Parts: sequence; structure tokens; C-alpha cells
Amino acid sequence: MITLGKSEIGGSIYIPSSKSQTIRACLIALAARGRSIIHNPLYSADTRSCFKALESLGCTLDYGEDTLVVDSTDAGKLTSSSVCLDCENSGTTTYLLYGIAGTLGLDEYTVTGDEQLQKRPIRPLAEAYSDLGLDYDCPDGCPPVTVTGHLQGGHTSIECRTSQYLSSLLLSLPLASRDSVIDIPLLYEKPYVNMTMDWLDRQGIRYSCTDDLQHFEIAGRQKYRPFEETIKGDFSSASFFACAAAITSCTLTLKGLDINDKQGDKGLLDILEDMGALVTCSPDGITIQGPRQLRGGTFDLNAMPDCLPVLSVLGAVTSTPLKITNVRNARIKETDRIACMHHNLSLMGLRVEEEEDGLTVYPGQLRENVTVSGFADHRIIMAMAILSLVTPGSLTIDDESASAVTFPTFFTLLEKIKTKGAPDND
Repeated sequence: MITLGKSEIGGSIYIPSSKSQTIRACLIALAARGRSIIHNPLYSADTRSCFKALESLGCTLDYGEDTLVVDSTDAGKLTSSSVCLDCENSGTTTYLLYGIAGTLGLDEYTVTGDEQLQKRPIRPLAEAYSDLGLDYDCPDGCPPVTVTGHLQGGHTSIECRTSQYLSSLLLSLPLASRDSVIDIPLLYEKPYVNMTMDWLDRQGIRYSCTDDLQHFEIAGRQKYRPFEETIKGDFSSASFFACAAAITSCTLTLKGLDINDKQGDKGLLDILEDMGALVTCSPDGITIQGPRQLRGGTFDLNAMPDCLPVLSVLGAVTSTPLKITNVRNARIKETDRIACMHHNLSLMGLRVEEEEDGLTVYPGQLRENVTVSGFADHRIIMAMAILSLVTPGSLTIDDESASAVTFPTFFTLLEKIKTKGAPDND
């Protein structure tokens, strides 16, 4: 439990490395069958789940303070014919590892996770891989799922209500024994697919796709190469502090980010500008200056559903209602984030209308001294912490521990910026 209060903010902070990029780097290192060096990796609960899964597959990991070395020379050379890949709470690891594990020569493997992850749908991905040579047993349509066979390639079609389905296929199918074709009649979160494609391009992987990313052709019998790469700052993590500046009408500089990175959540900066914030990019960092009064509006978050919790809290102080649309995929994350944010913001005294694919938040007077639920969801916890900056009295979150999933230093950094001119956290 943590109790937070109203505060102005200021100064500058370094944003931790990207979870999505760190996990992609690790899984390509697994497939590369050699020694890869990852500089500036994120060490968090989600990435450590990925590291443990790699070790279960026979990789050796050397953990440095600023460098992670992954040696996958012996990946798949296990004494047991069956292996359990416990991805804990990491959905990214679960989905993206599923197919790559099927290229390691294992007789059988089981992909599972914690209680929360065992509620996340995996059957669409399992069915797609069954077209490509991997048989599965998954009675409930969610993990655990037991996989047998070897990735052969071929043709499949899949609706991707999470982009992680497609990213999984794109990462694994270059290693298949023959060429593959994927048709995608529905695709959410396209920027995350662009992130995966960027890794394929850096590896020289041969593939082609249509401009709308609804049809891919991937050559089989390819290889990944061991590499040395540096992970940039995480725009998903940065979104909370960008919104902190916006909601408090203060100025904050975010360092360690690469504006040219393929991360989709950097699109939140455009939304904040539409709402009246001033966003300035310089070699020193990205500076967000909150306006005296944020504007409301209607915002399509299909490409960046992880921003729903933190963007929705801004609706408390906007001049007109804030409507978030086309983000049905937010219901199948760690929690049903639309329903959870409707619950918390209503507890805070706001009028909130929940739709199937989003919600509308009406500005209003926030209640004092309220206790809300974090729902064991890191993004909901951090979003409510940002709302506390403009809450009269205090706001208590019943359990803040899940913030460590992607951002273990979040509350430390939040305290650092509560005094104007706070020093950098370097």
C-alpha cells in the first residue's frame, strides 16, 4: 500500500530501457546460436522472466550492471525431452517465445505463467502454429499450452487482436524448414510489428509484406547472427512522466529516449500536443511543458493501447470530455484495463462512460482521501500515481508492487521530480 499527495513537479530524469526491445533482443540472441551482447538492458520482473526462460532452454546469461551477455550456443541441448517455460507475468515473452522454442529440436515444451497470465488468450496463436508444424494441447485456450513437433512453415491466417501474435510468427518463421505465408485480416498495435520488423531488417532477414501489414511472405531456412546492440529508453515508461508534466501544468525533461525508435507509444507525445502541451525535442532530451488547461478530445489508441490508463487520468482536468476509442485490445492485457480504469476513476468521483472499445472521462472535482485498486497491473498502478499529483488530500493505492514488472524505479523517480529543479537520476 502506498499513499501519495498533490504536488508540482520539475527537473529532468533518465527513462529506463525498453522492455519490448530488451525481450526482442533476448529472443533473437536465443535464435542466433552464439554469443550476443546487449548494452543497457532493462532489468525488471518481465525481462527477468524472459531471462529465466532462456536459461531453461540451455542459454548461459552473464548479468552485468549495464550489459547482458547471452550465449545460446547450447540452446535446446537439454538432457530432458520436455521442458517447462514459465514466463511468469510476461505476456511478451509468452507469445514471442512460443514459436522460436519450436525451432530448437525439443520433443515437447510447455509454455505457462502465473495466475494472471493464465487468463490471457493463446489459442489463436497456437492454431496458427498448428498450420505450420507445431501441434498443441491447450484445453482452456489460455496457458499452460503444451507444444510438440517442429516448425516447418507453410501458410496460415490469423486475427491479431494483440500484435504479439504476429511478432511471434515473424521472429520464428525465418527459422522454419520451408517458406511461409501469413495473412492477417485483423491487426491491432501496428507499431509493435514495425519494431519487430526493424530487428529483422538489422539481421538481414528476407521477407516481404504489403503496406497495410496484412500479408507477409517469409523465406525459410534462414539464420540469425550473434550481435551487439544498445537498448534505448522506453516510451511506454516515459508516457507516465510526460502525462505528469501535462496534468500538473509543469515542465519536465525526459532523457535517454530516441525519437527515431520504432516504439509506438511515442505517439502519445502527439496526443499531448493536441491537448495543448508543448513538446520540444533536443539533443538534451524531450521536454514536455503542460498547458494551463488541457483540452479534451477524441483519441484513437489502437496503435498504443498501453497508454489507455495514463491518458484516461488526464480527463480529470481537461476543459472538455476526453474520449478514448478503438482500443478493445486493452481488455486482454494483464487486466481488463478499460473496466479497471472505469472503476478507479469512478471511485475518484469522476463521471466515466465505459464502451466496448474505450471510455469517456468527464472532468470534475476529485474526491479526497480515496483508496483505489492497482489490480496487480503495473500500468494501472502508475497511472493512478500520476493522478495523485492533482488529487486534493491523498490518494492511496492498495498494492504498488506490480509496478516492478516494467518500471522498478518508478516511485523513486516520481519522488525525485516532486521538487522543482530536481537533479538528474544518473
